[in-house]
Amino acid sequence: MKTAIVHYWLVNMRGGEKVLEALLELFPDADIFTHVYDPDAVSELIRSHKVYTSYIQKLPLAKRLYQKYMPLMSGALKEFDLRGYDLVISSESGPAKGVTPDPDAYHICFCHSPMRYLWDMYHEYFRKSGAVTRFFMKRLIPSLQVWDVTSANLVDRFITNSHYVAKRIARYYRREAEVVYVPVDIEKFASLERRPEDFYLFFGQLVGYKRADIAIEACVQSGRKLVVAGSGASKKDIRRYKKSALVQFLGRVSDEEIRSLFSRARALLFPGIEDLGLVPIEANAAGCPVIAYRKGGALDTVKENVTGIFFDEQTPASLVKALDRFESMEGSFSNREAFTRQVRQFSREAFTDRIRRIIAERKRV
Repeated sequence: MKTAIVHYWLVNMRGGEKVLEALLELFPDADIFTHVYDPDAVSELIRSHKVYTSYIQKLPLAKRLYQKYMPLMSGALKEFDLRGYDLVISSESGPAKGVTPDPDAYHICFCHSPMRYLWDMYHEYFRKSGAVTRFFMKRLIPSLQVWDVTSANLVDRFITNSHYVAKRIARYYRREAEVVYVPVDIEKFASLERRPEDFYLFFGQLVGYKRADIAIEACVQSGRKLVVAGSGASKKDIRRYKKSALVQFLGRVSDEEIRSLFSRARALLFPGIEDLGLVPIEANAAGCPVIAYRKGGALDTVKENVTGIFFDEQTPASLVKALDRFESMEGSFSNREAFTRQVRQFSREAFTDRIRRIIAERKRV
């Protein structure tokens, strides 16, 4: 099949781009369509494919200010000429699914997330925006919501990365979505030997929704040591918690350093809400238990009382209770084979098999 993959933008290598790489390995002759493309910011595999861009690419400072141009992207999708393509896969997190394939083409949308600034996080984006942005948001968002729902009708089949996102797709688009877990490099962590030390770990970019503050406060209040790995910590927070001697901020860490932390931490603390969350999968692949808030993608990634436990309120007090419970049963998390079985469903092979099955089902029809 002649295949086109429509990806929202290509300016970094994050979770969505890792999915794109897996799709390109499955469809090595595929062409890529995207709004903004920075060859220096993506992998060699992506650069090896033909990449077509919309007019957004030519706008001032597009590679850096691409998100400012999102209201224009729905219209820009009309530039993509997809005539002659048998299979169209839209990779949606920003505007991508609203392309127009041939009538006989099969259009699959891998929806990483319905656009948050249009739906469930609209008020948060609005609150944090300046006066000019808020002015335009009030006037543009309603029409963009209509476009977003209408463009869902151009999709033959939705797939997504977690049951949490599938529920949001059902809410906003009134469409069912099959869950296909994204590919994670679990082999990179599988060979690590677990040697737990007396500290807990928070790993990730220190942005608000990841709720590092809950992990920090819970450990400080209960007298437990916490290592915080990831960029974004404010100097104020570092000065504040440095005095306690319980919290250590490492900043950005290398792949080798995080492997070492996964092997030595008693458990990973995951107090935020994410669509799926790759960090708990990587921690489990290393045999490291996860203590997660009971909402979002963690419900897909963590198997309760086997590879981790949950806490029910997004508060330090609730996390402290979970830490007490974890320590009372810590020995039960030493079965490495149980961790391996759990993370196997997130392997590249599992992802490829599911995508192949979906394509085969279309062929049988």
